[in-house]
Amino acid sequence: MRTDSPQHLDPGSEGDPSYLESLIRDDYGQCHPGETLDDLKRRASFSKEDRGLLRDWMAVAAARATMGRPR
Repeated sequence: MRTDSPQHLDPGSEGDPSYLESLIRDDYGQCHPGETLDDLKRRASFSKEDRGLLRDWMAVAAARATMGRPR
């Protein structure tokens, strides 16, 4: 088995970034009025603080995915 080939994830799997983002997108918007998760993702590319905030939100999403409940 090759180890350098990209991993393909099933849609809706716990490791799929778009699925994980879907689990937190609404809550992020409620906690940060006037901002979107996409805004945070853009800022995270150049801001250490926003990278940490995004990492924390994605950890919440991963926990939700693992527990099998979106909220």
